Amino acid sequence: MPEFKITLNGEVRVFDKPVTILELIGDDRKYIAAMVNKRVRELTYTIEKDSEVVPLTVKDGDAKNIYEASVRFLVAMAMHNIHPELEVRFSYNISRSIFMQILTPGVSSNGQMVLDLRKEMRRLVDEDLPLVRKILSKEEAAAIFDAEGMEDKSAIMKYRPEKTAHVYVCGNYKNYMYSRMVPSTGYIKEWMIRFYHPGIIIQYPRSEAGGKIPPFEDAPTFGKTLKRAHQWATATHADTVVGINKHIEQDGAVDFINLCESKHNQQIVELGNMIEDDIENIRLICIAGPSSSGKTTFANKLRIELMSRGINPIRISLDDYYLPRDMAPKDENGEPDLESIDALDIPYFNQNMSDLISGMTVELPKFDFKLGKRVPGRRLCISQDQPIIIEGIHALNDKMTSDIPSHQKFKIFIAPQAQIAIDNHNPLSLTDLRLLRRIVRDYQFRGASAIDTISMWPSVRKGEFRWIYDTQEGANYVFNSLLSYELSVMKKYAMPLLEAIDLESKFFPVAERLIRMLKFFDDLPDEWVPCNSLIREFIGGSCYSDV
Repeated sequence: MPEFKITLNGEVRVFDKPVTILELIGDDRKYIAAMVNKRVRELTYTIEKDSEVVPLTVKDGDAKNIYEASVRFLVAMAMHNIHPELEVRFSYNISRSIFMQILTPGVSSNGQMVLDLRKEMRRLVDEDLPLVRKILSKEEAAAIFDAEGMEDKSAIMKYRPEKTAHVYVCGNYKNYMYSRMVPSTGYIKEWMIRFYHPGIIIQYPRSEAGGKIPPFEDAPTFGKTLKRAHQWATATHADTVVGINKHIEQDGAVDFINLCESKHNQQIVELGNMIEDDIENIRLICIAGPSSSGKTTFANKLRIELMSRGINPIRISLDDYYLPRDMAPKDENGEPDLESIDALDIPYFNQNMSDLISGMTVELPKFDFKLGKRVPGRRLCISQDQPIIIEGIHALNDKMTSDIPSHQKFKIFIAPQAQIAIDNHNPLSLTDLRLLRRIVRDYQFRGASAIDTISMWPSVRKGEFRWIYDTQEGANYVFNSLLSYELSVMKKYAMPLLEAIDLESKFFPVAERLIRMLKFFDDLPDEWVPCNSLIREFIGGSCYSDV
């Protein structure tokens, strides 16, 4: 074959026969995968043409995802070895971890199971068993999964658009994690497991933690919210892609959409009851959550609910309290850091809230994003029984409302708490769900491409970890903004935007991951989605767009 060049760490080497990435970089186990001409590849990938190769560690987001999938493979294999009679399911949980629960009736996790699992996982790591990918027809893959007692995996094959499927073989064990994998079990050395009733917590290195395993932090409020989301999803058979598709196929769009919207309405009513019961004390209703949680629509729906009870709140956005651009704090690149709480005029906001609550007439600011500064806004005066809804990413931060007594604040954290899985071993990412929402919204309303949104997402995530997630545990209520039908609706909006990203783009790996998630969902037309649905905030057609 003709000679070709490979550039690795600035060094150009010439080859006249195919070479794997492993042969290039050697047996350095810190490398998990590699970028080859800007595409993520497994270390066993064979190169046959001119290429630029960039090795990746768990500090890199794309490699972290591969490592996390490999950890799930290792845990599932170890559990199969020590308890082949048990069926387990993985989900994402507190402290940026994986939660494993036992699905087999009458069996619970316990301390001894953790000890046995840890021992078997270490044995498999020491054995350094290769993980070999097999490309099969969908029918062959389904037959293998059926033979292995993994009916959940064979069921999803019906919805796989490709004619082929992948299966990874490790010794006598077979599984697939919808991800590229490390070459062998010997690469999966960094993990921690612990008993966390009623299941087992698995921690792994995170890219945002510098490739380290973050310290375990209990989060009972978040944990209860996830449990509640899981209970509803399983009770309504909307906890898997297959279950959601069956709803669409068997019940039709109208019934499934209304089923999910009803869950949102129930939460709104719960909130209305809680606020009404303590309305004599509540002056501020604070709403915060990470990007693309649906804060704006939620705030409007809550406002209407309270109005139906004779409570007439006003709404104020924290975005109107940004400092002028030239006064905003700078990020590490010297750009205005609009995610920082210090980008807001905190004393001014506190003074406005105190004056309003005291019965004074206040001229509120309006931030003009084109001018980059505040301009005069509404003049308001409220009554003693009129609460103020404040909405923004820092609304639950007590620094933002330090002049208001704690008992006068009702705090609501909002985020989509997805408990949906492709199959028992492959949960859908809560973060990827929000990224999809934002990609669709940014294109619909801001003319931004998917690349524009994906490129700024790491900065958004950095701000969320720094400023938002810690405030969740102080919330009076956590609103789960997930609509189980939403990915089926957003698919037609998101897929063309993602598929437009070139294979050679550095953003293609993210697009590829999102496409891999979306492709299994049946399409659901949006004509029956209510105009006041939270998902309308992202796809368009919201009756609140001018409110």
